Amino acid sequence: MKKLLLLFLIVPIFCWPQSNFEKAEKLFHSKKYDEAKVLFESVLKSKPSDVKTLDYLGEIAGHKKSWVEGASYFKKLTELKPNNADYFFKYGGCLAMHSQEVNKIKAFGMVGDIKEAFEEAIRLNPKHVQSRWALIEIYLQLPGILGGSESKAIEYSNELAQFSPVDGYLSRGRIEEYFKRYDAAEKNYKKAHEIGNSKVTFQKLYNLYLNKLKDPKKAQELKRKFEA
Repeated sequence: MKKLLLLFLIVPIFCWPQSNFEKAEKLFHSKKYDEAKVLFESVLKSKPSDVKTLDYLGEIAGHKKSWVEGASYFKKLTELKPNNADYFFKYGGCLAMHSQEVNKIKAFGMVGDIKEAFEEAIRLNPKHVQSRWALIEIYLQLPGILGGSESKAIEYSNELAQFSPVDGYLSRGRIEEYFKRYDAAEKNYKKAHEIGNSKVTFQKLYNLYLNKLKDPKKAQELKRKFEA
């Protein structure tokens, strides 16, 4: 009888974090991030190394644009799961977003850690698309004296093309557009749209026609064909 009573007392203690996790998960998917965060934090107190809870808290921090907080969660996840490319990508992403909020001197000091996180994601997953896109943007936007390099951006674009032709053409179009070579950008965006025919490929080409080439006729013709 005593053993049975003890069992009834112990079971709710072990079930409590799981039930709170499930509630928090439902709140997260309903985009009730503040309420979900409170419950996930309560779960984390009893399970401080729970990977799923840390991931959700990092995602919530991202939704709330709390980049430092998000980086701390994803940094811990890279330590707990050092073979998971996505955690390195998310960690690098939070650092990159935070770097846009600080002064330039501090931001430039963060570049090494940001690049290292994305490069590690690629090392762990050679087909990691998002990390290559992130590195392309870094090499485009950094001044040359601090490591900016068009050739490095093109190198990552070429790597993308090897396993994702659409991303290859889109990224090359992005590089050409960045340097205001709009005719070359158009060629690459058109090739991407011919292959992908998606909302993303349409939008890139449409925006180029409308905002950079100042050709509303081409933009409307593209839109008509895409909607048809």
